[in-house]
Amino acid sequence: MMRFLREYRRLRVRRRFASSVRIGSMNVLRQVLVSALLLGAAIYIWIGYVPSARPLLQRVGLLDLLGIEMPDTAAEPDRAGHGGAAQVITAQVQERVNADQINAIGDGRARHSVDVRSKATGLITELSLEAGRRVEAGTIIARFEDEAENISLDQARVRLEDASDEAARIARLQGTGAVTEVRMRESQLALRNAELALRQAQFHLSQRQIEAPISGWVGIIDVEVGDRVTAQDILATITDRSVILIEFRVPERVVGKLRVGQALKVTPLGLRDLALQGQVSAIDTVVDRASRTLRVQGRVDNAKDLLRAGMAFSVSMTFPGRVLMSIEPLALQWSSDGPFVWAVRAGKAVSVPVLIRQRNSDNVLVESEDLHKGDAIVIEGVQSLREGADVTPVEQIDSAVLQAPFKRRHVL
Repeated sequence: MMRFLREYRRLRVRRRFASSVRIGSMNVLRQVLVSALLLGAAIYIWIGYVPSARPLLQRVGLLDLLGIEMPDTAAEPDRAGHGGAAQVITAQVQERVNADQINAIGDGRARHSVDVRSKATGLITELSLEAGRRVEAGTIIARFEDEAENISLDQARVRLEDASDEAARIARLQGTGAVTEVRMRESQLALRNAELALRQAQFHLSQRQIEAPISGWVGIIDVEVGDRVTAQDILATITDRSVILIEFRVPERVVGKLRVGQALKVTPLGLRDLALQGQVSAIDTVVDRASRTLRVQGRVDNAKDLLRAGMAFSVSMTFPGRVLMSIEPLALQWSSDGPFVWAVRAGKAVSVPVLIRQRNSDNVLVESEDLHKGDAIVIEGVQSLREGADVTPVEQIDSAVLQAPFKRRHVL
């Protein structure tokens, strides 16, 4: 009985092993079939979308294995060109100056702005100011109550007249010997003190009136006739905005290119349609360590009185750069060694390595020792090109489309 049970168990183990082997074989076969189908589909897609792959597949015999025939290029001159040469569209290489343009935002202020303050404490009796009107330098714009100062001035005049008469009488008597030297000096000292007292009275009276220190426009006035003001109270603000000064900052890399008098393009942020020309009026001497920028002051004429102090301005400065080669973006290709272009020389395709210096929307500025102005480079038809391949230019793009100036821009 025991022997029978052992044989039965061995039979069950063998059946399970055989079943697992069959299942594993079918899984492997299924994976092989799926991989083969995916590989075949990838090869067909490669052949259909990459025509340059067909010669390689033909050399390894894969096209014959798949039953695909290569088209006779010699019998199709319209597609392959004369003698099998690839048909391409070319454009000329142009020279461009890589201009460096700095854009910054600056704050404007008037050339002169003065807060007119009271010189003394008193009651305003006359105010000849009107907000928004222009005044000339030296115009009396306010007067204070000055009765006490006028009385003091009259007293000083009387004392001066008396001292002057006394000094004249002593001078006449000096020749007779009736006046001592001490008396003569006392009369002269009294005359001098009277003159100084008159000057002081005149000064105190002048402090009771305010003159415009500069010519300009009057701002909003916060005082009226009858108000009592103290010394240093602001009566009005006079602004000379005939010239607007704009302060902005530039990166330290252009410090050596800045010059006083250099041209600026200025646009008020609130008046986008207004383009103005200005110039650099002052350059700071220290670069800010935190921002690595230098403060620059520009000036713009405001003859039409359209600008105001405190406005924000967009400032643009252009610095000339190096001469670079300008190519069409479609001409730029990439390989494991870096960017290059296909140049057409003596009917052959020649790969020319380049260094990209600046990308723009309609051109790329590059450097290359083997690329020169006027060279023809391929912009369409590059898919089937190889080094030394015959090419036939069927069209050349007008290089005038590359004539616009291109600038590198920076915003602060």
